[in-house]
Amino acid sequence: MRWLEALAKKGRPDDDATIADRMAEAYEASRRGDYARALAIWGPLAQAGMARAQNNVGACFTEGLGVARDPKLAAQWLSLAAAAGDSVGQRNCAALYFKGDGVEQDYPRALALYRAAAEQDDGPAQDMLSWMLLEGDVATPDYGAARHFAERAAAHGVAASMTRLGMIFHNALGVERDPVQAAQWWRRGAERGDADGQAMLGAALHLGSGVERNPVEAFVWLTRARAGGSPLAGQFFQAVRAALTPAQIAEAERRAAMPLPEATP
Repeated sequence: MRWLEALAKKGRPDDDATIADRMAEAYEASRRGDYARALAIWGPLAQAGMARAQNNVGACFTEGLGVARDPKLAAQWLSLAAAAGDSVGQRNCAALYFKGDGVEQDYPRALALYRAAAEQDDGPAQDMLSWMLLEGDVATPDYGAARHFAERAAAHGVAASMTRLGMIFHNALGVERDPVQAAQWWRRGAERGDADGQAMLGAALHLGSGVERNPVEAFVWLTRARAGGSPLAGQFFQAVRAALTPAQIAEAERRAAMPLPEATP
């Protein structure tokens, strides 16, 4: 029997359990990797019209968690969640339209959904919207709005937006060029594990741009960035390494292998 047919037979959620309790049980099951159990809970709630449960069912179909991956069914469920105003559903539905996964690729629709989620203070949506408005490939560039949403995402701890703010100040995109602020934002992103932020902080430390020059620390961050897959690290890695002694290289590599320092607020 198909999963949705089985789901329909389950009917509405049990009356003897609150929605909050059922959702908590489902989230706990998903944390254990038991998506079949989570879907058994989310499914009836989604059928009953609960937007967040609809999002969660759609997300499972998107990723193939507990069910076979089915982008078209994912789009159906996520569209319901988005239409109901669920911010996570809006963001996840936007991702489908952005990629053309289960739906026809539609950048304006993706932009509108990301913006709707961002206006509800969804950090990942704010981050993506900021990127779209800054790059200008799929949306009209708006540096002021890009900075605004990056700042809001950064307040949620989104490291990529911290790095993006560093680039905004470094490249004077709608603001005065400010190497100090750029380096500060790159450090915040770097300390939270963003590989591009680590690469740019390493470059700033190498050049003494907005921060005191420190070749060893520069190589620490560039080594982390390279391990994290940042293409930006390659522009400086060999030049910084060539200027260090073997002892300095060994020290930098030792520090780069350690856990990240505690992030500044």
